[in-house]
Amino acid sequence: MKAQKKAYFFAILAVLLWSTVGSAFKLTLQHINYLQMLLYASFVSIITLFIIILIQKKFVLIKNINAKDIKSSAMLGMLNPFLFYIFLFKGYSILLTQEAVVLNFTWPITLVLLSIPLLKQKINIRSILAIIISFTGAIIIATKGNIFQLKFSNTNGVIIMLSSTVFWSLYWILNVKDKREDLIKLFLNFVFGFIYILILNIILSNIQMPDRYGLLGVIYIGLFEMSITYIFWLKALRYSTTTAKVGNLIFIAPFLSLIIISFAVGEKIMPSSIIGLILIILGIISQRRKG
Repeated sequence: MKAQKKAYFFAILAVLLWSTVGSAFKLTLQHINYLQMLLYASFVSIITLFIIILIQKKFVLIKNINAKDIKSSAMLGMLNPFLFYIFLFKGYSILLTQEAVVLNFTWPITLVLLSIPLLKQKINIRSILAIIISFTGAIIIATKGNIFQLKFSNTNGVIIMLSSTVFWSLYWILNVKDKREDLIKLFLNFVFGFIYILILNIILSNIQMPDRYGLLGVIYIGLFEMSITYIFWLKALRYSTTTAKVGNLIFIAPFLSLIIISFAVGEKIMPSSIIGLILIILGIISQRRKG
């Protein structure tokens, strides 16, 4: 199989798996609270990533980590998986699944906004218009289409979900400056994140084993949201001749997510979710075309 075909194969596989996780979050939250869901799912992801490291014979890279690597992973692990997933899972616990999925997709615009002060990037009129288009879509979703009344269906949920995009964007801004091997870096970040998550659960939550449905859910999330799918996506980027050839496939994910949500979760997909999603993606595409 040619390299570019391999890239498309892994990219499509990643997109298909990521399209299912919104439904998996919501269904699992029916059996376990969001903090414990994060605790067990992140533990599954650590075990999975460690097994992949052993299979790929990269364990020597873990043995060679230094104090700088530990400090970096301690900071990145605080952002992801700790803060990002706490806010993400909390948002899913109080919003409709379709709202949470689409609002989470505003992170590329949040990334642009944060890049202005943190990376000293300049912003032009086209970028400003792209941001306005995307956030108009977010407002349509948050108000269920009552955009002129600005009456939010769940203000706290919207704020929490948009906050998760801030942590995700901060993570990637700092992550891009970290030149360590991706798999090792992800594993160490999750190890530190798991420590923070465990401490928080001990303080705030009465830790219990989930029932069989909750257990299946956290295993699925740990495998296909937090670990294996990342590896597929990294492989797609590595095999592809250009990032854009596989990067644009990610726009399929939220539309597939809405279809899966309607069947798996049983939510009726509202016109406001579809219109809002289209505007968000138009804004992101416009920003990406800027280069």
